[in-house]
Amino acid sequence: MTGTRNLFDGLTRDRRERLREVVTEVTFPGGTRIFDEGRRADRFWVVRSGQVALDLHVPGRQAAVVETLGPGELLGWSWLIAPYVWHLGAQAVRTVHAEEFDATVVRALCEADPVFGRAMYRTVAEVVADRLRGSRTRLLDLYGPQGSGTVPG
Repeated sequence: MTGTRNLFDGLTRDRRERLREVVTEVTFPGGTRIFDEGRRADRFWVVRSGQVALDLHVPGRQAAVVETLGPGELLGWSWLIAPYVWHLGAQAVRTVHAEEFDATVVRALCEADPVFGRAMYRTVAEVVADRLRGSRTRLLDLYGPQGSGTVPG
């Protein structure tokens, strides 16, 4: 696992090594549907290059893009929280090169090693919290009083 910002920097070297043992390099050409909202979440990815659009199903309309992910970002967190179904959909905007992890294997590693598990849960929780903050800001920009979504400098 490489990159300027390693998502798993909070893990010890031996625990990062465990993840390296279960990673698979994958490529999604632009336009490829990676997963769909409501389907089984059985894997996750760390984007190395390219761009992924996260979208939300809107009945009777085209899916609404709610966020775009790029290099170094975690794609998928629903694999860690039962009932393990995707909360959003994802599509490659530009060709994506990513590291893919089998969720069942990583969850088993978390169960077998509580320190590793706590670190993984913390990492994913930080990603989820950051995305919720970003969603809140975007909603305020769209629907709140003018300027209410801007974060003070």
